[in-house]
Amino acid sequence: MVGLLPMRARGAVTRRRDKVLAGPVDLDLRAGGITVAIGPNGSGKTSLLRMLHGIARLGGGTIDWTCNLRQARAGQAFVFQRPVMLRRSVLANVAFPLRLSGMPRARARARAREWLGRVGLANAADRPATQLSGGEGQKLALARALAGNPEVLFLDEPSASLDGRATREIEAILTDARDAGTKLVMSTHDMGQARRLASEVWFLRGGLLHESAPADAFFAGPATAEARAFLNGDIVE
Repeated sequence: MVGLLPMRARGAVTRRRDKVLAGPVDLDLRAGGITVAIGPNGSGKTSLLRMLHGIARLGGGTIDWTCNLRQARAGQAFVFQRPVMLRRSVLANVAFPLRLSGMPRARARARAREWLGRVGLANAADRPATQLSGGEGQKLALARALAGNPEVLFLDEPSASLDGRATREIEAILTDARDAGTKLVMSTHDMGQARRLASEVWFLRGGLLHESAPADAFFAGPATAEARAFLNGDIVE
């Protein structure tokens, strides 16, 4: 695999109908660990992740990967808060993008079964994907993304609206992926989850990156008043 990281963003901004959704931001994304984006609702967390991944148009500035853009796109994946399920079996949902990448059918199905086993969905392989529960659907989305062996995986609120047991299962999958060498970049509104998973924290407010720090240092004492207020549970606009 061609190395994607480190990635460097300078003055990067994304807009919709002339409204700035995120940016301009300057940041560096390095290999290893889990980077967690936090901030109040509407702070631009999702827009930032979409911009870095490339599904939100870059409206200014630069985002530079170590490799060329085509290789960078091929080496990353994105898991949405509400993943889209194809109207086919659970197994076929995982195998389909592998087939699109050129993998032979038998190998793609074998790899799909392997990943369904890893995320605890082996017994659901032949079920229609649209019949899965919320937690099962998120596991399927993770299997589908990770089966492609991405170097970087972006995740938008991967356990939003899930109960404690499902959240714990999702976090176990994420930590396994991290330990296997996948760089994770995720947003969350759950500060407990951020504390459990983050090795680095991005704090956003008003579409801007107000603070970027190692997780231990950030949670021990944020550098900005806005971040301190947010962690205290105060309303931050």
